[in-house]
Amino acid sequence: MESYFDIDIWGLVAAVVMVIVAAGISALMRTGVAKSLIWATARSLVQLLAMGFILEYVIRQNNVWLVIGLITLMLLAAVQITMGRATGAPKGLVGIVLLSLVVTMLLMLAIVAELIVRPKPWYAPQLVIPLTGMLLGNTVSALALGLSRFFESMRERYAEVNTMLALGATKWEAAKPSMISSIRLGLLPSIAMLASSGIVTIPGMMSGQIIAGKSPVSAAKYQFVILAAVAALTLVADSIIIALIYKRCFISYDRYFVPEPAKKLSFKDLVQLRKDVHPDEKPDEVRREAEQEQRARTR
Repeated sequence: MESYFDIDIWGLVAAVVMVIVAAGISALMRTGVAKSLIWATARSLVQLLAMGFILEYVIRQNNVWLVIGLITLMLLAAVQITMGRATGAPKGLVGIVLLSLVVTMLLMLAIVAELIVRPKPWYAPQLVIPLTGMLLGNTVSALALGLSRFFESMRERYAEVNTMLALGATKWEAAKPSMISSIRLGLLPSIAMLASSGIVTIPGMMSGQIIAGKSPVSAAKYQFVILAAVAALTLVADSIIIALIYKRCFISYDRYFVPEPAKKLSFKDLVQLRKDVHPDEKPDEVRREAEQEQRARTR
């Protein structure tokens, strides 16, 4: 079963025209999203074509270092997007998110690529790079959602957490309800996708392989492996991140303080892996300021 339907330049033009028409309708209705829609469409087209040319070159070269370099860039971009979407999250989490994604991605890639699919060579770019993209693409939104929910919950539970600490609860016990809420919310999209796949929807990878002329049964097996890996990656990565950051909401064993939300992360900040405390600031001064704000809230 090998048949493939290519899309020529006029097919791309037709797709762009569809978006322009939709943007025109949006402008007439004054929804305020017409420019954003056109800009996002143009950006998507350029990015996808650029990635296509890059992948074509990497696959043709079949070089392990090119594969590793491209995956590294994808991981850095995933961290930036995660922190950009995580509303309410404080600064200083870049290193933790990056560490979590690196560990879990290596684990999932090792399981899926080397134990399940077993390509030759082991770094086969036509498998490893798209696999990385699918795993990261489905995980980023879940991680951002989980981070946002955790800090939102900790702020909402201000009085409850202080009461628990006053009654002798540990930091872990005080933060646990917010941690569970965060992980559950982040995992909901993966659970919904697993439950609806094959009945309500035909997911992207399965559809792509069928369009490319592959066996639908083979495509279904690949899709299931991806969905299972995404669910596992989301749960493990979110759990690691939350377990590493929950202490940031506490000044000491019995003092509760949720850090202020960070400004939007730039790619420059990501590369430099900025820390919570500015180099010119002393940790003691930062802690004293936090304690003063804490006392002001409790009055």
